[in-house]
Amino acid sequence: MNKTIIININGIVFHIEEDAYEVLKNYMTDVKRHFLNSADSLEITTDIENRIAEMFNELLAHEGKQVIVEQDVNAVISQMGTVADFEKSEQDAEPGFSDNFYSNNNKRRLFRDPDDHLIAGVAAGIANYFDVQAVWIRLAFALTFLAGGTGLLLYIILWIVVPKAISRADKMAMKGEKLNLEGFKRNFEQELGSMHQNFSNFKQEARPFVYKARDFSGDLGHHLANFLTGFANLFLKLVGILILLACFGWLVFFIVALVAFLSVGHFMPFHDIPYELLRHHNANTIFISGFLVAIIPLVSIIMLVLKGIFHVGSINRSTGTTALAVWICAVGVFVFEVVGIVSEFRSHANVVETITLKPSKNNTYYISANELKYFTAGDSARLNIKSLSPNMKITDDEDNDFDTFNHRNIRLNIEIADSGQPSLTESYRARGAFYEAALANARDIKYNFKQLDTLLKFDQRFYGKTDEPWHDEEVELTLRLPKYAKVVIDHNIDRIANFNIHDCNELNKKEYDKVNTATFIMTDNGMQCKVDTLVTDTIIRKHLPIDSTKIKVK
Repeated sequence: MNKTIIININGIVFHIEEDAYEVLKNYMTDVKRHFLNSADSLEITTDIENRIAEMFNELLAHEGKQVIVEQDVNAVISQMGTVADFEKSEQDAEPGFSDNFYSNNNKRRLFRDPDDHLIAGVAAGIANYFDVQAVWIRLAFALTFLAGGTGLLLYIILWIVVPKAISRADKMAMKGEKLNLEGFKRNFEQELGSMHQNFSNFKQEARPFVYKARDFSGDLGHHLANFLTGFANLFLKLVGILILLACFGWLVFFIVALVAFLSVGHFMPFHDIPYELLRHHNANTIFISGFLVAIIPLVSIIMLVLKGIFHVGSINRSTGTTALAVWICAVGVFVFEVVGIVSEFRSHANVVETITLKPSKNNTYYISANELKYFTAGDSARLNIKSLSPNMKITDDEDNDFDTFNHRNIRLNIEIADSGQPSLTESYRARGAFYEAALANARDIKYNFKQLDTLLKFDQRFYGKTDEPWHDEEVELTLRLPKYAKVVIDHNIDRIANFNIHDCNELNKKEYDKVNTATFIMTDNGMQCKVDTLVTDTIIRKHLPIDSTKIKVK
């Protein structure tokens, strides 16, 4: 039984016996000591180690074993040459010997030449393999390309199949140089000589134009690629910053919204939400679950952008799984509550009531809004309304957007009465989970209308049961008046009227903020604005020629 150890030769792991390791260690120590004073000893010794590693791999694969023994190390050393033999050959070498260290008897390997290439180095690699000038191989490819395109196809195939000479050992094998200490040393010396020669202007001027064009295009492509890469990184960072700013903005918005919902029960940017309806359906649960549904994706996006673009922060698997579970639960709760609310609006019902009005003697009617607030008997007792002074009145604050029934709609239409008898038709509509509930909700609507001789007073809101939620209640009022009736409408009815009082005053050249009423006439075509003839006459005279001012308007 022999003791084995594990070694690493330039990234390749080998199992080697202890005796063989000592031989290899002493050999590499001698090699490093010999090349210590060379221009680049580290590069030479690294190339030698790479070659030794390749030879060990070949030995192990050929003999089908896993451990390197002392005989394997001695075999590799004999092929590479010992330092003593190498130093002796250097002393015995005649002048000019360094130029003849190539051997035509050495086996060459086919590689693509990365140092002498126009496209991919295929032609130069073939030239090195057959020891001919690269220009003849390139000419052959060009002729076959012109002869039918086969040269291009062959070049592409070789480009894919033939490996590129990357290491020094590959380049030496491509040119048939000895892969031993002497070969590595002289190859490196020749490379240094070529580098010094490249610094001279002579070689730069002597290079063919096609090489210069190739180098220029290569440098241009390299710099362009660097520029595009930098620009892409900058653009991604800018996009990431914009995404972060947007996410943080929405984050603050939703936090403020949640605080407003939980504290005062409403939030102005979401003014269309029926808050009185939510008040009867676990409003806080809906607000919190909706907040989690919106906030968890925002936080996830922020963390992903920070990690993916700016390479900061991270989310471990347990945290991500917990956040996902919380989000799914929040979605479930939110959907459950919303579906429960929506189910209460499946059916609708309509109740209609017609009131006969007292006709006016002079066929003139005044329409105005009732500014007094309506109280039920229960509210009157609770608020002790009877104790108020007779001169004290409680007005209806129509600007109170968060009143109990602020989302309920009223529309007032005025039409001609075919029978000549004035009347008011009140149509109440509401929704419910089923028809009976919808009908009950419609019948619970209470609307106040008063006729005081020729004055018709309409409330600007209607009422239902105090503790009942909103069920999309609507009130549509249809006032029918006799033909040629004169209708004087107050501006405070604008909120529920479907006719434009402002335009009528504009037609009569009356300022809206100084005139409180507008006058209409009931015709066969419906309500028409009553136009002052003096105003009309002034308008006509303003636009007619001077000799036509005698025209009278009747």
